[in-house]
Amino acid sequence: MSGTKIKRGGKSVRRSASAQGKARQVRAAKARTGSAIDTVMAIQPFNERQLHRIFLAMILGGAVVLAWMAASFAGVSAMAQDQVAHLAHQAGFELHNVNVRGTKHLNELKVYQIALADRDRAMPFIDVEAVRGRLMGLSWVEDARVSRQLPDTLVIDIVERKPVAVLSKPDKFVLIDATGRELEVVSEDRTKGKLVMSGPGAGQQVAALSGLLDAAPALRPQLKSAEWIGNRRWNLTFKTGQLLALPEGKDESAKALVTFAQLDGRNRLLGGKAVAFDMRAGDRIYIRMPERTDAVESAHIAPTVTASAAPTPMSPKQPKKEQN
Repeated sequence: MSGTKIKRGGKSVRRSASAQGKARQVRAAKARTGSAIDTVMAIQPFNERQLHRIFLAMILGGAVVLAWMAASFAGVSAMAQDQVAHLAHQAGFELHNVNVRGTKHLNELKVYQIALADRDRAMPFIDVEAVRGRLMGLSWVEDARVSRQLPDTLVIDIVERKPVAVLSKPDKFVLIDATGRELEVVSEDRTKGKLVMSGPGAGQQVAALSGLLDAAPALRPQLKSAEWIGNRRWNLTFKTGQLLALPEGKDESAKALVTFAQLDGRNRLLGGKAVAFDMRAGDRIYIRMPERTDAVESAHIAPTVTASAAPTPMSPKQPKKEQN
């Protein structure tokens, strides 16, 4: 009698359903993963080719850095270091771009010339401190920061010095900062609107003049020029063309300037008929009117002589003008 064969070990309905469920989960997971990757690829700013290049540069860059560190620790010869530099060049780690930031007055061409002096060196071997040192030698640079932006860019941040006045020299005008450092030679047209300082040693008196003007800040915007006389005192010329001769000494000149500001507030001296004011006497102010032709010191102000030849005196305690 022919018997019927019975197969053992076949899949039950429950096992089949479980397998199908797992397959569906796997397909759903793949779909979600693909969707997430597609979303990331869609929003990132690089295409697939650019990403491959970035990853390759990162891998090669890591290899270059490791080789450079190994060479440094092992104290290898210059030939081995040249091989590391060659590898860096092959990987694209060489200077192609310079990004300069923070400049307003400084000629950026000078910055590029300094930075690109190392363009033949691989990026890991560019001495950023040496580059910064050369930048600090530029007249306009107060501070500088140099950093690498791999694989091929040098980033330079400049802090410029601030011009506060113009120094008048016999043959030129020079912008100077608060320390008296000379920044740049300028034309006479570019001196308009700026405080012009003159006289031997005036460039070293910028801070002293600023401190003096702090005593009477209302007069600062009205000042046109300041002359350092005999390395001891100031003659100030206002935008009205009128001149004020101050006495010697830090405290004495500050006190005289405050007194002049008070007198000007009560009597409107600036913009009036007087052409010059002499406060060197200490307790009196001498006013020179345009019809006077007295001798002048340093071609500016008449010294106090006899009452008939001197400018009109005014006591700081008596603001009204007294005729001799």
